[in-house]
Amino acid sequence: MNMIERLGLSGLHRLDPERAHDLSIRALGAGLVPLPGGPVTSERLATTVAGLNLPNPVGLAAGYDKNAKAVTALMRAGFGFLELGAATPRPQPGNPKPRLFRLTKDQAVINRFGFNNEGATAIAERLAARPKGIPVGLNLGANKDSVDRAADFAAVVEMAGAHADFVTVNVSSPNTEKLRDLQGPTALAALLDQVMNARASLPTAIPVFVKIAPDLDNTELDQIASVALNAGIDGIIATNTTLSRDGLQGANAKEAGGLSGQPLFNKSTHVLAKLYQATNGKIPLIGVGGVGSVDQAWEKLRAGASAIQLYSALIYQGFSLATRIAQGLDDRLAVEGRQLPEVTGSGVKDWL
Repeated sequence: MNMIERLGLSGLHRLDPERAHDLSIRALGAGLVPLPGGPVTSERLATTVAGLNLPNPVGLAAGYDKNAKAVTALMRAGFGFLELGAATPRPQPGNPKPRLFRLTKDQAVINRFGFNNEGATAIAERLAARPKGIPVGLNLGANKDSVDRAADFAAVVEMAGAHADFVTVNVSSPNTEKLRDLQGPTALAALLDQVMNARASLPTAIPVFVKIAPDLDNTELDQIASVALNAGIDGIIATNTTLSRDGLQGANAKEAGGLSGQPLFNKSTHVLAKLYQATNGKIPLIGVGGVGSVDQAWEKLRAGASAIQLYSALIYQGFSLATRIAQGLDDRLAVEGRQLPEVTGSGVKDWL
């Protein structure tokens, strides 16, 4: 992290967290944030996940650029791929403020945004206007007041899917009441059937991922694995935020919402490994949750991930973290004489 980035983060941390988040989006859009200009890549780092050609396996998780307002700048921020959103069919304000809380001592964040976004139509227009480059996906959500939330996911695919490189069915956010109920096998199978039918209506087929919660037991993970395999899903993102509050020190630890950041790392990596085992490595997995270093990214890969995503760690370490992790992974692969796919799942037993 250079001095400019360090000073910028220090200034943002003096502001209310959501105001700081919005300001960072505006600064990116205005070209005020120093960026590397593109992703680190090499023959070792470049990989293909669900048909997506990634220059490196370090992605941006959904939730940061909800409305695709900074997508052009983020494509130059060092990531190998981006996931934007979540997008719902209709615009909605989300939950009442305050709804974003830093836990600096824990290097963590709690949010209860509730799918606040400007709606799929506005987001689709911005996705359509982006330049060519790294893969950009869209996280799918449901409107809070929808009478048929499952249908909402399919609707967003129909409205915006033609302008995304992949879509992610987000049934794991804890901030929309009863949304996680859609992770049950019957409900999830029906939902995915609608989404896959919506994908079939697009001019070009795109990968469909599912994002799951870390608060699932082994039986539930086995059920999700079975449903995903039967539905022909292209990948699973593990995991979203947790409702657990174990071991926290931060003053905001009792706030309601989903916890992300360092405290989530072990829990989410265990779920990732269980999912790799349950799917026999047949479905690409993207590991997210508490990644803040090269070593942690490496462990996600060893636990079964084909790629990883960052979000909360960026709040504390800046956008240069993406480049630092990608370069660190490349250096480690070079030293060990391995290609990226050889690392995936190589240490899964250590996390079971």
